[in-house]
Amino acid sequence: MLKSLIDLVFPPLCHNCRQFIPDAGRIHVCPECIASSKPLQSPICPCCGIPFATDEGIDHLCGSCIEKHPPFDAARGAFVYEGAVRDLIHRLKYDRKIQCRRPLALLLLELLSGAVEEFSPEMLVPVPLHKRRLRERGFNQAILIAELLAREWKIPLERRLLQRVRWTEPQINLAAGERAANVKGAFALSDPKIASGRRIVLIDDVLTTGSTVAECSRVLKKAGAAAVLVVTVARVP
Repeated sequence: MLKSLIDLVFPPLCHNCRQFIPDAGRIHVCPECIASSKPLQSPICPCCGIPFATDEGIDHLCGSCIEKHPPFDAARGAFVYEGAVRDLIHRLKYDRKIQCRRPLALLLLELLSGAVEEFSPEMLVPVPLHKRRLRERGFNQAILIAELLAREWKIPLERRLLQRVRWTEPQINLAAGERAANVKGAFALSDPKIASGRRIVLIDDVLTTGSTVAECSRVLKKAGAAAVLVVTVARVP
């Protein structure tokens, strides 16, 4: 009775398309929007997590990871960067719809909690924004998502351990070959001792070429991190 009254006064709407959802659950994304979002499934590279074009087969290393292993131990994205997941990320980052962090975090939890549990992490570390970008946007979307993940996984969140100490051009404006150089030397740790010997989950919203998370992981490994697992809501194939 109480729920029906609340739904009448505050009808549950899809965070993405704003349609009424009769049985919203926790995520508040309608079935049609969820269906437009493709979970990232095997076959993938077990190292960088990139999906392969075929729908069948087993996981195997991609050419890039065979040639040069990235600084992180593994990377996992929950969804392919398309459909409602991409729209929700855009609404969060560019339209400043902070409430979109909740469905994004919950969708990630459904698909990647098993992989994170198997990794046995000791802390979560969000990819940081530069102070200038933080002032422009008003928030760091990686921190907002990581806060909910830390609560659900009961893992400590180190919000300020990893810092962006140099301004960089937005990666979206650069070609793939320019991105690694753009972020080189852009990150540092506030207290390297915190990372030493620890198993760390590095959190971001989207993984594209992996240059940013690779540089963050390099800094964490240099400080003595035992292992780094990159976890993102979405992955650009």
